[in-house]
Amino acid sequence: MSVTVRIPTILRTYTGGNAEVSGEGATLRDVLAKLDSDYPGIGARILDESGKIRRFVNVYVGEEDVRFASGLDTPAPEGTQISIIPAVAGG
Repeated sequence: MSVTVRIPTILRTYTGGNAEVSGEGATLRDVLAKLDSDYPGIGARILDESGKIRRFVNVYVGEEDVRFASGLDTPAPEGTQISIIPAVAGG
């Protein structure tokens, strides 16, 4: 199943500067595993050492925040856009 993954500026060094890349998988977990396979190292910037989404990274499948859905097991239907959005801090 093919999806589009939107890559934030801070992670584009892993994707050769691409703001969007294609991904594959039935769930977000599958898509992120394929993404890390295609772009080594990017997965560690999204997931922590225990394999969970990092605290300051928000991930959306379509318009749905996966933290309020099924997390990494959120389905990723073909044609869906997945957005990875790092939290921004400021004062």
